[in-house]
Amino acid sequence: MHVKAQSHNQGGQVVEDYSAYVGLDVHKEMIAVAVAYPGRSEPTSLGNIPNTKKSVVRLIGRLSAHGEALGVCYEAGPCGYEVYRWVKEQNQDCMVVAPSKIPRKAGDRVKTDRKDALKLALLHRSGELTAVWVPDEEQEAMRDLSRAREEMKRVELGIKQRLGALLLRNGKRYTAGKSKWTQRFNRWLADVKMEQAVQQIVLEEYVDAVKQAEERVRGLDEELRRALESWTMKPVVESLMALRGVKLVTGISLVAELGDISRFDSPRQLMSFVGLVPSEHSSSGKPNRGGITKTGNGRVRRLLVEAAWCYRFPARRSSHLQKKAEKATKEAQAIAWKGQKRLCHRYQVLLRAGKVQGKITAAIARELSGFVWAIACEVMGSQRASGS
Repeated sequence: MHVKAQSHNQGGQVVEDYSAYVGLDVHKEMIAVAVAYPGRSEPTSLGNIPNTKKSVVRLIGRLSAHGEALGVCYEAGPCGYEVYRWVKEQNQDCMVVAPSKIPRKAGDRVKTDRKDALKLALLHRSGELTAVWVPDEEQEAMRDLSRAREEMKRVELGIKQRLGALLLRNGKRYTAGKSKWTQRFNRWLADVKMEQAVQQIVLEEYVDAVKQAEERVRGLDEELRRALESWTMKPVVESLMALRGVKLVTGISLVAELGDISRFDSPRQLMSFVGLVPSEHSSSGKPNRGGITKTGNGRVRRLLVEAAWCYRFPARRSSHLQKKAEKATKEAQAIAWKGQKRLCHRYQVLLRAGKVQGKITAAIARELSGFVWAIACEVMGSQRASGS
């Protein structure tokens, strides 16, 4: 049994007192290890160990040979959460640290794996580290799937842009309609003849690449729909679709990135997490606010801004909106309708005030995140109350 004491800081919060604070600098092949013991002694480097489960388990066993409670930490990075899960399996606490919030000395110009591990152990002991939320394996899988779909869509749009540039450079303009990439546009594209034979080959290769990219996106869309059926967060996704501007892929992506949205104590915390709050540099009682901070999860921020564009039109319950909100709870539909009325009105007020559309959309996206939080909390609260 691990022995872990508790003390309280000046704010009355509970602080865990560990027998040792372990800092890990995790890389693909190796992990630099340092340990700091309670008190004011300097942390000690324990060298490097291989980045394998066997080595991590052996390290934990050696440091807690007599049942000591350990506080382990490492920076979030490309190696993911494997080390976190290995440590948790040994019934020890582990913190994945937000790299952007690690205190750094302005004059420190030397960076090594050993120094990073020592610094993490020292900062963990002093309570100066900020943890990131760690998804479970199911949540991480859905996040990977939604990000793969996003990447394939980006590839598709990039190829279409390069194909459009090729046509423009050679004077091939589509005049049969305003919208491109329709069936009519594809028939026109099939009849395009380039002046040079090699350019015709380039054109055909681009057309084939577009078709392949579109097929990949459609395949991933189908995988998202299939995976949603067995996902524990399915009710939240379906309820978020009651919001204007949030379809299936957007709803899945929002929940995949944010996880349990109800973990945020207030909508302001969520707004701050996605970087939609204004930056501030105030001094001597003079407020000085700038643009949004753009910190935190950029994918969620982009999705919210894209959804916010839909609120430039008057509020209405269209047949399309009612259809995609069919599976949402009545409470979620009520919140979504309240949000639509407020945000559509807010958009017009800001537009009449002479604000540029970019700033208007960012402001609408910030408020939209509050309605996302309200719907998620309502659904998660109902699930917990029912015990599901």
